[in-house]
Amino acid sequence: MRTSRPDPADLAAARNRTIPDVLPAPGPGPTAVLGVLFCGINPGLYSAATGWHFARPGNRFWPALHLSGFTPRRLAPSEQHLLPGYGLGITNLVPRATAQAAELSGAELLAGAERLAALTRQYRPRILAIAGVTAYRTAFGHPRAATGPQPETIGGARVWVLPNPSGLNAHTTAPKLAETLRLWTQHGLQAR
Repeated sequence: MRTSRPDPADLAAARNRTIPDVLPAPGPGPTAVLGVLFCGINPGLYSAATGWHFARPGNRFWPALHLSGFTPRRLAPSEQHLLPGYGLGITNLVPRATAQAAELSGAELLAGAERLAALTRQYRPRILAIAGVTAYRTAFGHPRAATGPQPETIGGARVWVLPNPSGLNAHTTAPKLAETLRLWTQHGLQAR
């Protein structure tokens, strides 16, 4: 695993790479329980260069996960392997890394929706949390969707659309994202 920050050459080399999903091991036992599957749009170059989801400094995912009570302490992206122990997982709608999500085609997002539906049928999370309302609208054909709980289920999972936690999304602070995640507990949607 990488211990230093990626340099410009590392970032350029990361274009179109994929990073593995963070999912529980198959089989019985507590690690097989998946309460929430978080789904990003696609890996950024920084994440692809490190191999860790939501890895760019300034991304609000890891601080919000802790502030909302889903993890007992703030995890570093390099500790993503601990998430299944908390009933959490991470995937991406589109697996290939780009500098910006705007580089993705509508066809890639539609194919990602099909892959995500198959993944939720296989792992059966209680909640599918999609981070990025614009990508959700395109991928699932809901042009007027807003953040929050959705009326549909995907692969049997309740769907909740979150604001994109990227540092590029200036409207969503870590505390604001954490408050959104805390709303789940008010709706009985805890990870476990």
